[in-house]
Amino acid sequence: MELLESNDPKSELLKKSARHRQELEDEVKLISERTEKIVTNALIIGGALALTYFAVRQFSGSKKKAKHKVKKLKVVREDNDDVEETDTDDASFAPGIVSQIGTALASQASVFLLNLAKEKLSEYLESKSAKKEKEA
Repeated sequence: MELLESNDPKSELLKKSARHRQELEDEVKLISERTEKIVTNALIIGGALALTYFAVRQFSGSKKKAKHKVKKLKVVREDNDDVEETDTDDASFAPGIVSQIGTALASQASVFLLNLAKEKLSEYLESKSAKKEKEA
């Protein structure tokens, strides 16, 4: 009787269906785990960037802006010999050394924080995967 059941196309199709269902479930689990890792990465990196942004804004934005000196330039036209005075802003000519140093420090701090966040995240994900492997 077992020989007849084993050759039955209906039971073979049911077995294949069950095997395919299990493979699909495994793939869905794998995709969801990968998605979870990607979302966690994005949240940590976004948080680190936001924290860096607010830290930089606190350090650089706390000072009140000083009044800029306005220089007047005289422009002389050859054809009319008219003299025009134009107002120019001193701060627009060259950024200060302090702002350049601040920008460099902010970019270096961002890189450092992102690397630190990446290392911590990879350690966390490795510990989670090791924990899941132990449970399985």
